[in-house]
Amino acid sequence: MAFSEWLSGGRHPKTCLKNLKTGRDASVRLCGMSDKLPMSLPDVSDPISILLEDGPLLAVNKPAGLLTLGAIPGVPTLERRVKTYLKDKYQKPGNVYLGIPHRLDRPVSGVVVFARNSKCAARLAEQFRDRVVRKVYWAIVVGNVEPATGELVDWLQKSDDQAHVAVVDPATAGAREARLRYRTIRTEIAHPVTGERCTQLEIELDTGRMHQIRVQFGSRGWAILGDRQYGSTLEFEGISALDPRESAIALHARRLTLKHPVRYDEVELAAPLPANWNAFPLLERE
Repeated sequence: MAFSEWLSGGRHPKTCLKNLKTGRDASVRLCGMSDKLPMSLPDVSDPISILLEDGPLLAVNKPAGLLTLGAIPGVPTLERRVKTYLKDKYQKPGNVYLGIPHRLDRPVSGVVVFARNSKCAARLAEQFRDRVVRKVYWAIVVGNVEPATGELVDWLQKSDDQAHVAVVDPATAGAREARLRYRTIRTEIAHPVTGERCTQLEIELDTGRMHQIRVQFGSRGWAILGDRQYGSTLEFEGISALDPRESAIALHARRLTLKHPVRYDEVELAAPLPANWNAFPLLERE
């Protein structure tokens, strides 16, 4: 969401100015905004968390609330921060090349890998495309998940006009199969504010569809904590935004296992949990 859209609660800025001139929405708040302002936004001054820097392979721990990449000038993204890091560290003149073989949703934290040359980028992209990369996530979902371990299989369809996915009938035009496996790590976790019961899960993706984990669990009544877009009514401690697509949710890309793009040996990358998960003292963290 552009800054002007954020200020206007999703309405066009000219509409808001017109409303102010005519007396509509005449309050201290900017039009379309609730009384609740964001608790925090990603601090672009914080150093990026490097998990691995090995030749052309670079892995970082992405904070929630930060876009992986984006085309709008001036909007903070992980890509821009990593390019700045490389430019400063290696005193590179001109533009810095950075290949991006995958991405995480804005409200999700965890492991993201980058490539520092085009050959490495192509080899990594091939691994993701051929599904040889092992992707493991940790999540906190609302409610008790039954059974404690299992596989979820759905058909998903992307919306044509917004960043949203729905579970649909397999015969639906444009539907794509989505598969994941999960196991329960810990049950009966109390939400720190409401006391409502939550469950900590480990999830392994067999496919990599847009918003896959979020919609597959949300459609079954086990929404990712904080994920208002897919059914959560509870906030997650951390970044809270007016637009639910920008709020932090309790979904973390915990581990990625892939082959090094030069040596071809197996590399396992693990990202520590963000500090805001500490609001749940009974969580498993290792």
